[in-house]
Amino acid sequence: MIVIYHQNNKVVNVESGGESLNFSQKDITKALFEIAVSFPDEILIWCQSDLKSNLNFSGISEIFHHRKIMASFNLIEKPFLSETIGYVEVTPFINIKKEINYPTWQMSGSVGGIYASTLLTFKNASKTADSFEYFLNSLAKLAMPNGLLCYSEPRLLIGTSNKIKEHKSNLFYLFRFVKQHYKTRWIFLLLLNLFLYEGKVAFFPFLLSLFYSKRKFENNLLADIKVQSTKKVLETGTIDVIIPTIGRKEYLYDVLKDLSAQTHLPKNVIIVEQNTNLESVSELDYLTNQSWPFIIKHTFTHQAGACNARNVALSQVESEWVFLNDDDNRFEPQLISETLKNCVQFGSKVASNSYLKKNEKKIDNNVYQAVFFGSGNSFIASSLLKKVSFRMGFEFGYGEDSDFGMQLRNSGEDVLFFPNPEILHLSAPIGGFRTKPVLAWQNEIIQPKPSPTIMLFNQLHLTEKQINGYKTILFFKFYRVQTIKNPIKYLKNFKKQWMQSLHWANELKNKE
Repeated sequence: MIVIYHQNNKVVNVESGGESLNFSQKDITKALFEIAVSFPDEILIWCQSDLKSNLNFSGISEIFHHRKIMASFNLIEKPFLSETIGYVEVTPFINIKKEINYPTWQMSGSVGGIYASTLLTFKNASKTADSFEYFLNSLAKLAMPNGLLCYSEPRLLIGTSNKIKEHKSNLFYLFRFVKQHYKTRWIFLLLLNLFLYEGKVAFFPFLLSLFYSKRKFENNLLADIKVQSTKKVLETGTIDVIIPTIGRKEYLYDVLKDLSAQTHLPKNVIIVEQNTNLESVSELDYLTNQSWPFIIKHTFTHQAGACNARNVALSQVESEWVFLNDDDNRFEPQLISETLKNCVQFGSKVASNSYLKKNEKKIDNNVYQAVFFGSGNSFIASSLLKKVSFRMGFEFGYGEDSDFGMQLRNSGEDVLFFPNPEILHLSAPIGGFRTKPVLAWQNEIIQPKPSPTIMLFNQLHLTEKQINGYKTILFFKFYRVQTIKNPIKYLKNFKKQWMQSLHWANELKNKE
């Protein structure tokens, strides 16, 4: 481990094992690359000089448990680009929970680290760096899709106080960052949102940003960086499978056959069968008249709803891991064994596998930090079930799986996407909301927009600026497909629909 102490973007000292090392570059960004070339197998830590006594040396190896991790921690409330970046991005990576390890590309120059060999794969990134904070944020933003796992990590420091000065909001950096890392239309939307919601006219930062070109990294830059986590996430290797089902007898049978062929067999397969007909009985006769190489726990209920069914199933999990499966999936015999192997390799307790439909081509081939969570294609360590559940406010709506993923992130766990092994999602025609629910708001004269469950998700997990940015996008998207073409009338109606959505989202929240 090598520590580069710096102040105001300038290197003050470089130490390894208590000994000072020579360096020629005073600029912190250039110094990192200089030292990485000389010590490619070391972890490079940058630390603001007045935080030296707070650096948690003993926790470094645990934080950087494999070579594709970049972590930092920002002591102050506001990030380098300020919360205003929320007008542009609605991913989980914006609303950082500072008290836990949390996935984000928003890096800080206060303290952080990365393996030298990993940093060297991005050596061209330092050529245009005029601010260390900008460099770090740009590197993380561009590298995350390539498989660099980036985190806000409070364990980097111990016993800290308010030693760091507040960042001054810099709209020039903000517009430049948006222009270089997002599609060009986003600088126009950022300009509009700043005016609409803050009354700011940021014309000069907007204009100057037009002179910057888009930045990008080549795909597979990290392909040669080998990963083997030292973090222990598997002991017994036992696994249960949960499957909510309704009206898909033949499809479910194929799923059970695929599970029977697994090279790593599940211990329990937990099936929750739903049928709202009060006189109905189970149609799954093959559960008892055929033999299966695992225990089948079967619950039959007249209560429809995927959230309830999954919660009922999760409450019966006994094994170390659980596979959240669906009743119209198909997969190869190595699915469970290879996925658990991937989790061990990356030290991850949560994984969502590639989930393609028929004839759909796979685009992503990197392991990366997912913005989504799939309730039909995910594996999680069952110890996490004490912290999460499917919120009933999302029942018969959209967003319950995204909310579940956010609960996992907010508990300190990341959600990794594994491109292999794949799960084929048949999207069986009987699928979707197979029992037509009566929604509380469906007879309202003013229909809520967006769906109240989407609004509920936004209220639970997005920042105020993210919600406002989403509102602006929805305003323009919805205008093209609705019948009111008079802009003034449309605006008035949109506001009413938005307020209706807020009202019903609060009602759903109260159901919890």
